[in-house]
Amino acid sequence: MQESNSAGPTDYQARRAAHLIETQALEALIASGDPRVRIVDMRGYVRTQSLTDGSQDAVYLGAEEEYSRAHLPGAVYLDWTRDIVDLDDPIPVQAANTEKIERVFESAGIGDDTAVIAYDAHPASQFATRLWWLLRLYGHSNVRVLNGGWSKWTAEGRPTTSELPTQLAMTFTPRLNLDWRTTAEEVQSLLGSEGTTLLDARDEAQYSGAIRRGKRGGRIPGARHLPREAFFQADGTFRPPSELQRLVSNAGAQPDKRVVAYCNGGVAATTALFVLSQLGYPRLTNYDGSWNEWSERTDLPVERDGVDG
Repeated sequence: MQESNSAGPTDYQARRAAHLIETQALEALIASGDPRVRIVDMRGYVRTQSLTDGSQDAVYLGAEEEYSRAHLPGAVYLDWTRDIVDLDDPIPVQAANTEKIERVFESAGIGDDTAVIAYDAHPASQFATRLWWLLRLYGHSNVRVLNGGWSKWTAEGRPTTSELPTQLAMTFTPRLNLDWRTTAEEVQSLLGSEGTTLLDARDEAQYSGAIRRGKRGGRIPGARHLPREAFFQADGTFRPPSELQRLVSNAGAQPDKRVVAYCNGGVAATTALFVLSQLGYPRLTNYDGSWNEWSERTDLPVERDGVDG
């Protein structure tokens, strides 16, 4: 089960510190040479293009060449499109199975006692939060995200390198916690449930159905809109806890309810879950298949502005 946290707003900062690390603190940690820390570069892209039929297509890409040119000292690279996904699943970028996760994390120098710090260059940190979620899914809670990511680190002139880190022999023991991940069938069973809030982390045009990605446009019926970009300040860092709390409350998320987040591929949704975890929400779930699955299945209902069906 996920841990429950009923503490009040005065504990926001402590929870924030358990989820985020600032650039100055990370530079000092790197300088300390602590072997229990593993920094993971999660840079990548979702490239979109408009098609002639008015829909939108997306291509998922890693950024290993960028990592090879320069990265944070001691960082290893994981490709969000290849290393941590099930390449045999017809639904794109679904979470990898236990055997693959064990193998990949151990080869990356992540063990049971490793403190993991993830970063990327995405304006909503969604690839770093994807690793945060995946580690939580497999029972590893000692993971933080670099606030402001690669962009803030380099803008401040902090050190980078092209050197590959020393790999240490590690043992990673996956402890799958299915509370963190759900299926289309379960989401369908929850539609209309008073005990569940469904959050859509995509942009407004996709949420409304004005832009279609996949077979059908629109949203899962009853989903509230909370786009990942809303959580960030102009400098790419997360908003203060009080502002984050206002955003999630306005979207209908309540601590005493289960919150299920989705997007297109279960990646942007992890940014919303990361914020909710910062705020102490105890029952958080990612619909990993998200719109990539839901839009293709005509047995599942959709809702669009002005249209239900």
